[in-house]
Amino acid sequence: MANGQWYPPEWPDRIRALSSGELTPATPRRAATVMLLRDSAAGPAVHMLRRRASMAFAGGAYAYPGGGVDPRDDDRLVRWAGPSLASWAARLGVDEPGAQAIVCAAVRETYEEAGVLLAGPSPSTVVGDTTGEDWEADREALVARELSFAEFLDRRGLVLRSDLLAAWARWITPEFEPKRYDTFFFVAVLPEGQRTRNASTEADRTVWIAPGKATEGYDKGELLMMPPTIATLRQLSPYASAADALAAAPERDLTPVLAQARLENGELTLTWPGHEEFTKHIPAGDPK
Repeated sequence: MANGQWYPPEWPDRIRALSSGELTPATPRRAATVMLLRDSAAGPAVHMLRRRASMAFAGGAYAYPGGGVDPRDDDRLVRWAGPSLASWAARLGVDEPGAQAIVCAAVRETYEEAGVLLAGPSPSTVVGDTTGEDWEADREALVARELSFAEFLDRRGLVLRSDLLAAWARWITPEFEPKRYDTFFFVAVLPEGQRTRNASTEADRTVWIAPGKATEGYDKGELLMMPPTIATLRQLSPYASAADALAAAPERDLTPVLAQARLENGELTLTWPGHEEFTKHIPAGDPK
């Protein structure tokens, strides 16, 4: 492997099945992931987790905190601060309930997997330390889906600080994958007084790493990543501070990136529009 691109061995067979009409694409489930940033003496760093090697999907790969939308993320209005739902809907290209669900998923998953909560007692404040036993009990209830995020905010007397998030990119899982996600990538700055921890059962390690160092590790084949992860890391690399990256986010194009697979002249070709580095050419007769 020349780099650290995660490439499942079953993809060629699934691409062939899709090309022949034997495979019906699954409907993507909406999801959100957050590139949590903080400044250091060497510049901004991003919080990443390494998926356990035992995971069926992308085991050993580095990623950001995130996950699928909970059906209850839009079942009623949540305590909300920052841009209106109408503004978020326009930015994300979805309806208002969908916008609430996606933003809630981003904040909820960051708390569930990293212990960082983008919420506060008022629209201009944010919570500090969230590591006490009572906080952990609520976090575990969220993970177990015993508590909805709206109920959690109400219980704590908190408002979701949507202004602490900014949408960065949108990637959709290829059509030949059995589990598909329509994932919105966000950036956020680590709130003062909070700290990250590995709260995810799916990760065996977490790191704060400079985007440039992470991409260097990927290029050397030392860090395993999926295309959306390495692509967003490369996009973060030029910024001198976490605040600079957050400020640049509103100008970013959220056109979904969807891999395209085709069979031509005895060869399978897999491409991600706008991201040529991930193009794969596979001999059609290659069982791998």
